Amino acid sequence: MAAVASALSVGAGAAVTIALIASRPTLADQATLSPIVDSADKVLRFDWPALHIGTGEYEEGPTGVTVFYFPHRALAAVDVRGGGPGTVNTDYLRLGYDTPELDAVVFSGGSWYGLESITAVGTALKDDGIRDGTWTNLALSVGAIIYDLGERRLNEIYPDKRLAQATFRAAQPGVFPLGAHGAGRFAKTGGLFGCNAYSGEGGAFRQVGEIKIAAFAVVNAFGVVARRDGRVAACYGDVKWAKDLRTVDLLAAYPASRKAGSALTSSANESRRNTTVSLVVTNEKLNPADLQRLATHVHSSMGRALQPFATEFDGDVLYAVSTGELDAANAASSFSTLDLDVTAAEVMWDAILASVPEQPAVTQTPALARATGKAADLRRYAGEYVFSPLVSVRITAAQNRLFAQATGARAAYAIGKDAPVELEPISATDFTVPGRYPLVVSFQQPGRLVMNPGHWEQIGTRKGTRRSD
Repeated sequence: MAAVASALSVGAGAAVTIALIASRPTLADQATLSPIVDSADKVLRFDWPALHIGTGEYEEGPTGVTVFYFPHRALAAVDVRGGGPGTVNTDYLRLGYDTPELDAVVFSGGSWYGLESITAVGTALKDDGIRDGTWTNLALSVGAIIYDLGERRLNEIYPDKRLAQATFRAAQPGVFPLGAHGAGRFAKTGGLFGCNAYSGEGGAFRQVGEIKIAAFAVVNAFGVVARRDGRVAACYGDVKWAKDLRTVDLLAAYPASRKAGSALTSSANESRRNTTVSLVVTNEKLNPADLQRLATHVHSSMGRALQPFATEFDGDVLYAVSTGELDAANAASSFSTLDLDVTAAEVMWDAILASVPEQPAVTQTPALARATGKAADLRRYAGEYVFSPLVSVRITAAQNRLFAQATGARAAYAIGKDAPVELEPISATDFTVPGRYPLVVSFQQPGRLVMNPGHWEQIGTRKGTRRSD
């Protein structure tokens, strides 16, 4: 009461402000999270000691960060497209200085909050004694973020300083995880058409004589990924669409093809927040103008692999880096700048295709008779499951059937807040909500509700369940 009286004494406006602050949910403590670095089954391997790569993730998100470290520094340029980029130190690269100053390029999930990861790599360089406060020895880390928050996952965990620095310190040459790892841990593509396919990070490498070219992309595009034959690489399509979907069909039918997806539903704003961030690296020594031309050419070429590309709802950023190890004037083999640009563009398309992970299947409900399940077995799943301070789901059992309803500030995928939805059984412990997108609800772990078990799972804990249970 004293707090209320104090608030009222300073005016009604202040009281309302204090009340609103008090009502906000307290979000998860990031200090309890454990960084997981350089963990992947499928990787790209190549020989290039001048380029070190690290990937780090918080599985509790899941979300992550990808660090490209140049131990001997490098020259860099940047090209920015789309309507919503989020970057650090990009303007400095635009000045076109011809002195190699770049230490690292950092890509991060977490939207604006992930920008912390980029500056964290710079401070790690200083803390580790690699750089200092001397004007000519300041650490320069640049980078960009993707949006992987909102309805995509049921929490707001973001890549922070601790994760970024652990990732930087674990970086190693010649190894790059492919698929849903690092900054691409919860990337998606195709929101414009309602595809909402899982995506990730991809990389490709090509060597011609002494010339090395590597391309990397975290693909979180509003458009779809197009294969070289024109087929869509991944899409949870409308039931009326052909299974062998082609980009030309989607675009020729536009805007009708857009209406079939989520772009006109209540989640439209979420599906429109997209970004593809990318990096192309060569060992050929380039002047700032030629390096900028490389960035512009390769970025423009990505419109073949991502359709449409660089929309107003994308924030696409490409960095071009020259390690300067190969001087064309003295090399046994070298490219013209045009040859380099065209070849690098093809390598980038390969990298984008390599970002597409295997897609979880939409679960088909088997012909299970509800009568085979015992009501007592279903009642043991009942309770309130908390995924984060923003998302909770209430499970109820009635008439030998199981129901779910979101009770927090936000919906939980197809489980909304307005009314309970029935969970249809696919096994004794697993259930689904039939629809266009995969949604498996699993009770295999006591006291836990796991949505979409596997690489993109979200875990809720039943109220009253201890963490150690």
